[in-house]
Amino acid sequence: MLDPRNVKTVEDARRIIEERGLSHVKVGLFDIDGVMRGKYINRSKFFSALEHGSGFCNVVLGWDVKDKLYDNTTYTGWHTAYPDAPVRILPSSCREIPFENGMLLFLGEFAEQAEAVCPRNTLLRVIQRCQAMGFDPLAALEYEFFLFDETPHSVRNKGFRNLKPLTPDWFGYSTIRNSVHAELYHEILDLGQRMDFPIEGLHSETGPGVVEAAIAVDHAEAAADKAALFKTFMKVLAQRRGCMATFMAKWSEHYPGQSGHIHLSLREQASQQSAFHDPAAPHGMSTLQRQFIAGQQRLMPEFLSLLAPTVNSYRRLVPGYWAPTDATWGVENRTTALRVIPGGAKSQRVEYRLGAADANPYLALAAALGSGLYGIQQGWEPTAPISGNAYAVEHPAELALPHTLWDAAQRLKASQAARELFGDAFVEHFAATREWEEREFRKHVSDWELDRYFEII
Repeated sequence: MLDPRNVKTVEDARRIIEERGLSHVKVGLFDIDGVMRGKYINRSKFFSALEHGSGFCNVVLGWDVKDKLYDNTTYTGWHTAYPDAPVRILPSSCREIPFENGMLLFLGEFAEQAEAVCPRNTLLRVIQRCQAMGFDPLAALEYEFFLFDETPHSVRNKGFRNLKPLTPDWFGYSTIRNSVHAELYHEILDLGQRMDFPIEGLHSETGPGVVEAAIAVDHAEAAADKAALFKTFMKVLAQRRGCMATFMAKWSEHYPGQSGHIHLSLREQASQQSAFHDPAAPHGMSTLQRQFIAGQQRLMPEFLSLLAPTVNSYRRLVPGYWAPTDATWGVENRTTALRVIPGGAKSQRVEYRLGAADANPYLALAAALGSGLYGIQQGWEPTAPISGNAYAVEHPAELALPHTLWDAAQRLKASQAARELFGDAFVEHFAATREWEEREFRKHVSDWELDRYFEII
């Protein structure tokens, strides 16, 4: 029997389906917000899709997380009559879904005209630039998420208030917590192994019900797939156990936000050696790593909406809660936006700490990688590294990050570097979707406003 991990070609995909006698397979792909959209397809239709492509209604790229239609995009909208957008099936993405009796999942990506606004293809364009420069990009993503003793129905019945975390109090790296809930931790680890997003580290974080998972390093394309699958199926696993996982950037003002940090390094294609490691340089940082960090630092304010894509993202970016507020960097400094991690040739890397758990993994990685490559191409140098508490230092104005999603979207639209790296069509489409998100938020009357103004003003 063919193992799903060994499926590489169209012929392999046909063989494994026939060996398992499956009548249907599951196909999924990721929308602008990084949400997996999918369906079951019967075997004959799937075999045809392997050879000739398939289609998803282009509304998948034309609605928000609540399935409300954008009114300000060009690629899709009522003016297009919502035709099918062509989709490529990726045979090598084959996974077995452990709790569906041998069911197989295949990922797809948008093709032809839709490639220009497809999140996965946006990352691939950046990876192709990287490879053309003579490097292979390696990445690993890690996520914090809250677990609640709730269901999708109960949280709505409660109005998302007075929710019960799976565990109480603040207790990071707790052996008690991961032992009491060992069955859940083991299921998470097993899911990662069986669905090929292996988890390198898993522990409780500080805060009620918080868990952090670090996914093992891989080539950037595979790393993004694994991160997107992890977020999706962690939610599935939790709900199947009668609880809920949220990757919202900051669900409560009383607790820290949830990060989605990105570890990145480059490997020289010719030598297969680290492009970031120079044992003779301070902190082992090669010239290329300095230039890479300079690009990430200088373009961070312009690319922020790709890494902080929701209105809620900006609730996390406040001082004192382990999230950066300026485009800073330091060596082994967890108060800066970029943390250089010195080490040997295998471990020298940069941690992009600005990333939040709510970001689309493909776009967050495209921003973190693309900005670094741009710094190399421009020969930029970073500012002086920050020692100590970055929150206590006054930084140059050009390092300040936008404070709202609307402002971040305007910075992206005005960014020449973004247009070079990601393409005009993507920049215009994504910025429009973020403007929509901000406009939807402005319609909302919050509890804070009612409490502050209803009687007194």
